[in-house]
Amino acid sequence: MKLNLVDKHQATLDTAVRALHARTFFAHYPENPSPEVYGENADKEGRAKYAAFLNQKFEELLQEDPGGWVGQEESPYEQQALGIKYPYFSPETLVARAEEAYHQWRKVKPVDRAALLVESLERMKTRFFEIAYATMHTTGQAYMMSFQASGPHAADRALEAIASGLEEQTRFPEATEWEKPMGKYNIKLSKSWRAVPKGIGLVIGCSTFPTWNSVPGMYANLVTGNPVIIKSHPKAVLPMAIVVAEVQKVLQENGLNPNICQLAVDADERLITKELAEHPKVKLIDYTGGSDFGNYIEGLKGKTVFTEKTGVNSIILDSVEDLDKVAQNLAFSVNLYSGQMCTAPQNFFIPENGVKVGNEQVPYETVVQKIADAVTGLVNNPKAAPHILGAIQNPATLERVKDAATIKGRQVLSTCDFSHPVFEKARTCTPVIYEVDATEKESYSRELFGPIMLIIKTKDTEQSIELAKEMAMQYGAISCGAYTLDADTKEKIMDEMGLAGTPVSFNLTGGIYVNQNASFSDFHVTGGNPAGNASFTNPEFVVKRFTWVGFREPAMS
Repeated sequence: MKLNLVDKHQATLDTAVRALHARTFFAHYPENPSPEVYGENADKEGRAKYAAFLNQKFEELLQEDPGGWVGQEESPYEQQALGIKYPYFSPETLVARAEEAYHQWRKVKPVDRAALLVESLERMKTRFFEIAYATMHTTGQAYMMSFQASGPHAADRALEAIASGLEEQTRFPEATEWEKPMGKYNIKLSKSWRAVPKGIGLVIGCSTFPTWNSVPGMYANLVTGNPVIIKSHPKAVLPMAIVVAEVQKVLQENGLNPNICQLAVDADERLITKELAEHPKVKLIDYTGGSDFGNYIEGLKGKTVFTEKTGVNSIILDSVEDLDKVAQNLAFSVNLYSGQMCTAPQNFFIPENGVKVGNEQVPYETVVQKIADAVTGLVNNPKAAPHILGAIQNPATLERVKDAATIKGRQVLSTCDFSHPVFEKARTCTPVIYEVDATEKESYSRELFGPIMLIIKTKDTEQSIELAKEMAMQYGAISCGAYTLDADTKEKIMDEMGLAGTPVSFNLTGGIYVNQNASFSDFHVTGGNPAGNASFTNPEFVVKRFTWVGFREPAMS
């Protein structure tokens, strides 16, 4: 490399590797967008830079000779096209360029690759604010979530993948002298090993978290020596276009082929995701999105695949100390980004005899009403609601909320007109709540993506656990929340949901929610149920991207 990036970033890499093992709080990139951290004018400049992208060609990418310029993004806040055009390349061109770049990139030492990639994250850091506005106006996330999720939190997840990949590639010695006693003489061999990358990687992004869900696979591929093609969702390209541009610049500055990392976009008349996924030279695929397409990806032969699909997330209510605090916590989880999160809770299992609050048994109807009132109270809070609900990314989500009226059960809370105070044309929708009997499994055994909450009346907590486990094992789950003050019940939930490959958050109140996962501590998705076959970021997430190959020969005497 032309620049001495290893010395520059070695301390960061060492700290990140230690954090992987400690699993305590660690964040390299501050999540607070304060002027003290990022500069007095960072927000203003980021907003202006985002605005400058509108109705223009995105020309920062170092990918030459495009076949055309395409783009179809629309702001959920303004419900009008962004007008940004991106360079289009055919799958054949993208793969051919990646194949050429592969043979240069795979020969760069793992530590040099890791340092170069950390440098790209430092460049990304200077653009967190424009990435935030890009995310806001492609996904509908509120500003603070857009900043945190697509900026610092995404960068920390990327750093986590870099650190994990570097550690796994340097776990064993590069070479050793091997000697086996044979009685009167010894056999001596010189042995060496190489971590050989598997080939071209493809990362298929989603429309709701285009950066946070894409950079782990992207950086896991790159740190292990695989070139990568980033296929963003056509409705959310800009956030990742900025990230890819920064990676390409760092590659070029260090004498490397910028096509080691490429952005791919669909042409209006040619959707290219399947063509890329099925290409025989594409060996690795990361996918986030719906289960139908995810199942197709998992079924492709000759590919190493990492998926995060849809899940049916549950809340189990048994006993609590303070029902009001619990209701407020759950209401926030349901309202956050209008339920458009893979970790958002959907099925709330409540026993028919109610919930124990301290020494008192509170009736089922009271518990349901408390939760509904908490959701309504948050929606009607003019200072908080716009910053929590955000906007609806996809019009289909609105239709899904309307279709929820066909659920067999009682409507507890209907959606209401919610006008955004800043964006009068914003596509918005508040949560609906339906009460469903435990026997109506058809109603709650599928993900209803968006602000839809189902209350399932069960015989008792035993049945609640049984049904939550069944949903996770058959249909997948990414999160589970449980409230119990009984040690035996807690252990049973941990055991049963553990068998279902589902992490559980117990007794959350206050400022931490079931939706949230922390980099360097929480494994996002377990890979242990149908919600996905991979996890951010356990060792398997990186070691499956390369192969250990050994070489040996008689040692020089």
